[in-house]
Amino acid sequence: MMRIQLQAEERHVLTVMVDNEAGILAKIAGLFTARGYNIDSLTVADITENHSVSRITIVTHGPPAQIDQIRAQLERLVPVHKVTDLTEMGPYVERELALIKVAGQGEHRVEALRLADVFRAKVVDTTTQSFVFELTGAPEKIDSFVALMRELGLVEVGRTGVVGMIRGALSA
Repeated sequence: MMRIQLQAEERHVLTVMVDNEAGILAKIAGLFTARGYNIDSLTVADITENHSVSRITIVTHGPPAQIDQIRAQLERLVPVHKVTDLTEMGPYVERELALIKVAGQGEHRVEALRLADVFRAKVVDTTTQSFVFELTGAPEKIDSFVALMRELGLVEVGRTGVVGMIRGALSA
């Protein structure tokens, strides 16, 4: 009997420093699409005073060999300066921001406010029928808050995607 050994999928947070030019995001997304890799989260921001470099943070998952292949292929793209796998660099911080709209009245409204306080969510908009909460933290924290709000009248969720940074004085 033949045995097939499957490699466990791992979640990785990659940062990619790139020239801030038109089309680079499409190139990177195309690289993932062409090879059938999934992007769980993607954020991009200009990070230099002269607007010449952007930092792309990609959360993906796959077996170790696939993650290595993704890194190698990203490093070969012309406008890419540096690819860092925060997951392999050691301790790092990751955060995400979400806006969560919840509609409700009476006890549901009171409970939504109580839970928001527990999660340190900030009320950024309110009407007599709804709240919009702002919540920052680890993706798991946001997932938990959203799950609780589903029971209380969740209307809409908007999430920025993950941003990560290695801990300590070193740069990724």
